[in-house]
Amino acid sequence: MGSSMNRKWIRRLLALGLGLLVIVGIGMVWLQTSIYQPSKSAQLALSTAQSKSDYYLLEDKQVKKKQSIILYPGALVDSGSYGIWAEQLAKQGYRVYLLKAPFSLAILDANQADKVISQNKGERFYLAGHSLGGVIASRYASKHPKEIAGMIYLASYPDKKGSLAQKNIPVLSITASNDGVLNWKNYREAKKYLPKNTTSYSIAGGNHGGFGSYGKQKGDKSANISNLNQQKQISTEIDRWIVSQNNN
Repeated sequence: MGSSMNRKWIRRLLALGLGLLVIVGIGMVWLQTSIYQPSKSAQLALSTAQSKSDYYLLEDKQVKKKQSIILYPGALVDSGSYGIWAEQLAKQGYRVYLLKAPFSLAILDANQADKVISQNKGERFYLAGHSLGGVIASRYASKHPKEIAGMIYLASYPDKKGSLAQKNIPVLSITASNDGVLNWKNYREAKKYLPKNTTSYSIAGGNHGGFGSYGKQKGDKSANISNLNQQKQISTEIDRWIVSQNNN
């Protein structure tokens, strides 16, 4: 009797374990197929990038500044999608690191910037994040204020855990007028978590997906400007802001 019961429990446990594996497998496949992929233009911009296990690195070895930018990608957005404005900044002399988040979800490795910072001690790092990636990047910046020279929000904002209100970290916040994904109510309420040294810039006619180059994002509004135009404004404003910070 006891042996028979044990075999039944073993079969049930095996069936449960197999069921869980199937569910996890289906979830992983769904995540992979749901990830927004880089446009052909973004892929072309990445053609000269160094592809590491944890990030893409774009740099122009002929023109080099001491400032570097680390980007946390938006949720379910392949980091290569930010290749266009990253390449434009690289041509200005910056080293731009596009983090390859696990399953394109920055929340699964909030401390991923450590891998870049610890290996490049001589650089001055600016942290950036698009959408959910900005929330996660802000949490990292809040915990590591000495390692971060500035924080850049791309259609994003900090939450309470990532508050920079009491940190000596300058902030650049870039939004777009046609953004249909950003929660504008939360964005406005989150201003209490920003420091006084915050610069805001709005891209007229731009949208949420335009902070990268990966096509139309679900729930987003149509842009009134080209993707290339929005990419150019992003790189121009980031460069202008960083230069102003280093001239102060």
